[in-house]
Parts: sequence; structure tokens; C-alpha cells
Amino acid sequence: MPRPSTLAIVLAAGEGTRMKSAVPKVLHRVGACTLVGHVMAAVEAAGADDVAVVIGPDRADVAAEVRRFSPTAEVFEQRERCGTAHAVLAARTAIGRGYDRVLIVFGDTPLVRPETMATLAAAAEGAAVAVLGFRPEDPSGYGRLVTDGGRLIAIREEKDASAEEKTIGLCNAGLMAFGGGTALSLLERIGNANAKGEFYLTDAVELAVASGLKAVTLEAADDEVMGINDRAQLAAAEAVFQRRARAAALAGGATLVAPDTVFFSADTVLGRDVVVEPFVVFGPGVTVGDNVTIRAFSHLNGFEKGKLDRVAVEAGVELGPFARLRAGAAIGAGAHIGNFVEVKASTIGEGAKVNHLTYLGDASVGAGSNVGAGTITCNYDGYGKYRTTIGAGAFIGSNSSLVAPVTIGDGAYVGSGSVVTDDVPDHALAVARGRQVNKAGWAAEFRRLKGKP
Repeated sequence: MPRPSTLAIVLAAGEGTRMKSAVPKVLHRVGACTLVGHVMAAVEAAGADDVAVVIGPDRADVAAEVRRFSPTAEVFEQRERCGTAHAVLAARTAIGRGYDRVLIVFGDTPLVRPETMATLAAAAEGAAVAVLGFRPEDPSGYGRLVTDGGRLIAIREEKDASAEEKTIGLCNAGLMAFGGGTALSLLERIGNANAKGEFYLTDAVELAVASGLKAVTLEAADDEVMGINDRAQLAAAEAVFQRRARAAALAGGATLVAPDTVFFSADTVLGRDVVVEPFVVFGPGVTVGDNVTIRAFSHLNGFEKGKLDRVAVEAGVELGPFARLRAGAAIGAGAHIGNFVEVKASTIGEGAKVNHLTYLGDASVGAGSNVGAGTITCNYDGYGKYRTTIGAGAFIGSNSSLVAPVTIGDGAYVGSGSVVTDDVPDHALAVARGRQVNKAGWAAEFRRLKGKP
């Protein structure tokens, strides 16, 4: 028997004026991922066959973000804001294709797990409408799920609820699923005779029950269905996400010395037996191999200037403290990246050591090389970026400046304090600094002239 087909509709048209931002609400971020990005990823993981996303008018930025996660998603515009049912019907052509189930989720509810979405969709196989509910500590402001003998018979928005209905603790989380055979007919019958004059998606429950169709409800945890309307709720959702991410890291075999001080992104990947010391931040696009130690106050981030260029740390690396890995940093197995070292768009070979106070940008460092304290690659002339190549087994003396484009050969040495502008052959010594001159008695004479002993 074929698996039932599912259309997921993501409602992402809300402006989010309470965010006080020029950025659309669904493009704000939790775990360094946009809210709608979280939802798109969850919908795909839940097994949706196709996705339709309803956005506000002239929101090419939201459409682009949707297609970044799901290139085949259909995007529909809701030109006028007339309620949630009106928004769903913006995707009428997709609904009309005859899916077995239609799952409706919201682009500003980023913490709903794929398993919950899949369970909700499955509930619509035996019912015309399935509704996700939750029990908040304070139900004020939420629609209530009205039941009769355990059967769901209506969802009442608070503005339309009676005093008795307002005492109900089971509230509407917003997410719904429809049986595909009756979805379009129910949606098209929804009217706007309510306190706000809008077409409420929630009215589908009463319409279904009145037609002799079945409506059911499932419950989710309060923090899973958290919607985001303002910055305080955004911060609360971030806290939930980080709590989940830390628990997942620990369960996956990583040691977090002080879990509450470590911050993850939605796509962070940690290997087994990774040790993360306090106050480490993982930005987007970071993959860490097995047996890596990341010392305190280090920052790893593969997202820069609107582009993602992943950071990869291979097995056995020791990183930090106070290390910074930027977009395109690739650290080979067993390498050491020490305190106050910044690596950007550079490959550090296996077993190489870059232990102190160094900047490596647009560079390749060969296996087993040693880069001394205070070394920098001078990779930018104000117009273009240029590459530095350091061969295997090379030794770069402290306080050296390598002016790109330049190549340091295998096994070569660069004397401390050098400014290297020309290539250095394999196994050669480069010394590029002024010759030292000692002037006997100069300091004593200088102090005498200044009237100092």
C-alpha cells in the first residue's frame, strides 16, 4: 500500500511589527538559523512530499530564504491580510492537487519537532481535522480547544470565547492537519463573522463537526509550540533551542565542561569525545571531528558577509583558548591552533602548530609546519585578496609578515622579524630585516643630554 501523500503549507506572511525591525519576522534567527529555515527543515524531516509557502506581498527576501532550504517549494503571496484561513487559501492550487493530507504550520514557530509534525499529519488520515494543542501556565490570549465528552467540537478565539470557555486550559497551538479529501471544501466554507472580521482557520473544526466529520486533537509541550512575535519571545526561543542543542551534544558523546556557557548553531556537528571548555561559541557551518579539544573563549563561524563557507576541524585537534576560526578554515588532524590565533579561508595541515598571536588568512600551511608567535599573512591590499602557501615542515619565525602572494617552500625557515615579499625555496633560510647596528655609549650620552642620570 503506498504511503499517504502530504502537502505542507507554511504560513510565513506575518510582518511582525512588534519586533521593531526592518527585517521580516520569519527572517530573524534562533540558533543562527532563520525562523522559517527551522520550519522548512522540520517539514522536510517530517516527510512532506511537497511544500507550499505563503508569504507577504513583495517579500523576495523571504522567498529566497525558503528556496535556500527547499528549492522545489512553491511560493504564494497573500496580498491582503484577512486571517489564517485566507492565507492558507492563497495556496489553493496546491491544495487542489489531491494530497491525502494537508499539514499547516507557521513560519514563526521554529521549535516544533519533525516527529510532532509527522504525528499530526498522520492523525488527519482518520479525521477531517487534527489540531495541535498545548497547556500553557497562563492561557490568556490563546484560542481554547472546546471538547464534549473528550471529542473536539470547536476552537474558540479568546475574543469570541464565553466566560466558561476562557477557563479551559487546553489551548490551540496553531498547527493543524486536514484530510485531503475534504480540506478544500472546509476551507472555502469558512466565513468572517467574528470579532475581528477575519477568516479564522480554526473555524474549520466546527464546520467539520457540523458536517458529521471527525475532529481530533493532539498535545505538545509548551516550549515546543512557542510562537515568536517580539524580541523577548525570540530570546526565550533561543534559550529553548540552546538547551536542546546542549542536551543533544552531551547525548552524542561530547563533554561540555560548563554546558550553559556553550552556544550552538542549528547545523553544528560535533564528533565523539570532543571536549568543549566554557564560553565557546559555534556559529553556522561548523563541523568538528572526534577527540578534539576546544578550549575556553574560542569562536568558530563559517558564515561571513552573507555567505556560508564551512569551518572543518579534523580529529585530534587542540584549539584555543581564545582562538577564532572564520569562514573557510580547515584544520587538519592533530594540528594545534593556540591562543589569540585567527584563521580565515585557510587550510592548516596535519600536525601543524600555530600556537600564539597569529593571523592566517587565505593561506595553506603544510603538514608539520610551525608558525611562530606574531606571524601574519598580509593577504589584502585594499582591493584584492592574495594567497600565501607554506610548505610541509616549514618553520616561520616569530613576528614575521608574509606578504602575499608568496610561497614558503617545504622545510624552509623564515627568520624572526622578517617581512617576506619573495618566494622562499625548499629548505632555504629567508632573513628579511634590517641589519642590527650597536652604537657604544649612545644611551648614556642621550640621557646626559636630557639631564637624566
